[in-house]
Amino acid sequence: MKPVIGFIGLGQMGAAMVEHMQNNDYSLVLLANRSRTVIDAALARGASEASSARELAEKSDVVMLCIDTSKSVEGRMRGDDGIIAGLTEGKVVIDFGTSLPDSTRALGVEVAAKGAGMLDAPLGRTPAHALEGKLNIMASGDQAVFDQVKDLLEVLGENVFHLGDLGTGHTIKLLNNFFGMTLANALAEAFSTAELAGVDSKKLYDVMAAGPLHCGMMDFVAAYAVDKDPDQLAFSIRNARKDVTYYSTMADGLGVPSIMSAGTKQALGIATNSGQGDDNVSMMVDFYRGLARE
Repeated sequence: MKPVIGFIGLGQMGAAMVEHMQNNDYSLVLLANRSRTVIDAALARGASEASSARELAEKSDVVMLCIDTSKSVEGRMRGDDGIIAGLTEGKVVIDFGTSLPDSTRALGVEVAAKGAGMLDAPLGRTPAHALEGKLNIMASGDQAVFDQVKDLLEVLGENVFHLGDLGTGHTIKLLNNFFGMTLANALAEAFSTAELAGVDSKKLYDVMAAGPLHCGMMDFVAAYAVDKDPDQLAFSIRNARKDVTYYSTMADGLGVPSIMSAGTKQALGIATNSGQGDDNVSMMVDFYRGLARE
């Protein structure tokens, strides 16, 4: 029989994952994290709702979280009404968000004390891929725990990786997002500077895309800079800032002075504080354009 899935965090990505699992006949128990709109839609498709994270864990075989910060994950995991309180032997917790590796490892110890297992499994690709079951899943944790839920992960992902000990997935995701968001900001600045120099954005893209610089991130940013489509990169400036900040924190903890992340973090932070936090990252083109006009 298919495991019962408990899911917390129905944002754009989580909502698409839940809908895909429902389309594949999984039973889901849900807990509202911020908004009820998507929860109500999933309930209408047959999901049930828990009144607390503990109840959700008690009613589920696999608990999934897709929420924003380590602090939020820790808040849902710990306490009398938290997930850990509702765990019993053999259950599995999967953190699909992007968290600090040290936080993940500490929670894993507490989960193991209940006889349950934990994976960190941050995600790559977009909500559109999630709806199709074509995510990239960067899972890490005990091999036996991974094997226990591997079939389920392969329902959600086209490329499912097991990367090593607990926390490795979050480490790699932070490295990935640091590089991706730094590249996106460099591209956004380039497109805005081209415009101010009187250079057509499409012509700049055509030249860059014809050479070794061409990549998916370039296409995402160009979709907004050239075609005014911000949704090819469905990732908010606010979340990008959080991930780059986490990367910087991780690097500091390793004794690595992160020179390259400083400018990216600053730009994303100023954009967030000036009201662009909910815009998608490709719209950093507007941020850099605005700086030039001040």
